Amino acid sequence: MAKVLCVLYPDPVTGYPPAYARDDVPVIKGYPNGQTVPSPAGELGFKPGELIGCVSGELGLRKYLEANGHELIVTSDKEGADSVLDKHLPTADVVISQPFWPAYLTAERIAKAKNLKLAITAGIGSDHVDLKAASEHGLTVAEVTFSNSISVAEHVVMMVLSLVRNYLPSHQIANNGGWNIADCVSRSYDVEGMHFGTIAAGRIGLAVLRRMKPFDVHLHYYDPHRLSPEIEKELNATFHETPESLVKVCDVINLQTPLYPSTQGMFDDKMFALVKRGAYLINTARGALCDRDAVVRALESGQLAGYAGDVWFPQPAPIDHPWRRMPNQGMTPHVSGTSLSAQARYAAGTLEILQNFFEKKPIRPEYLIVDGGNLAGTGAASYKLT
Repeated sequence: MAKVLCVLYPDPVTGYPPAYARDDVPVIKGYPNGQTVPSPAGELGFKPGELIGCVSGELGLRKYLEANGHELIVTSDKEGADSVLDKHLPTADVVISQPFWPAYLTAERIAKAKNLKLAITAGIGSDHVDLKAASEHGLTVAEVTFSNSISVAEHVVMMVLSLVRNYLPSHQIANNGGWNIADCVSRSYDVEGMHFGTIAAGRIGLAVLRRMKPFDVHLHYYDPHRLSPEIEKELNATFHETPESLVKVCDVINLQTPLYPSTQGMFDDKMFALVKRGAYLINTARGALCDRDAVVRALESGQLAGYAGDVWFPQPAPIDHPWRRMPNQGMTPHVSGTSLSAQARYAAGTLEILQNFFEKKPIRPEYLIVDGGNLAGTGAASYKLT
């Protein structure tokens, strides 16, 4: 019997289960790169479209795990030595977490987790796991690659339009009973004709470029791995050798790069000094890619016209986090990748990974981040240990 420790965000404040706005969600069979959606064996423990990413939803895993003799502990309590996470971690065989409410598996926590064999990210992004420590301790780290990439890409487009068209303040004026048209439009522009760039053009970054192209913008990108000539031609996209080259010319910058030591804090005062004045920065990658206070300074000085993101550091962000109060921002909690549609895919992928692990079958290479003491699969292409 294995102990599975699952850390999920809390239930709705109005109670669980909620009423749903829709009766179903579209069935997605594959992703743009040809990868198939998760395919666990047997029945799912949930109906697609249900809220399963929170504590009471349990990712729909309880029926499968208990039917096979395993123990499931589900909690949102993850901070501090007295947390439920730290209480059960020393005897846990598997830890499941989400980027939206990450259970930070630090080197210290991993050292205490003597039974831990597998860490799963229900979603995309495993930087809340110390990958170097995981490799040294022989852990397998896996995530449900591509499960919510398109969800995040859609969120990016929404944020771009919200900032550039000054939607959020205009909406608030309407809610407050006003009709202050001049106030609304004094910061409102058209996206058409702007230069839009993405820093990293992997699964999400490329999906964003494809969704922005119909807006008749000039597309730019930076990525350590250059896109194929065919894709560049399809998008009429300009490749930049460095992020610094891109930020100098783009009106809207989309930050999509993974977080590892060399990218932490990459958007600092020095980088913002290079950014075209009046540019907008979108960040749905990781909050720690940006120097927290440098973002505030760039907005207050007018170097940035707007900042929107749904990633913070740490997560959840404290009440006094300055990004909650800075001007011309469109921040959300980390929700871009956990729509009800996305939850159905990443929960199914989590189940598939667990089935393969317990049945001693290979985990899909595209799901693997660390395996056999080294970066593996998607991890080898996306992360660095230093």
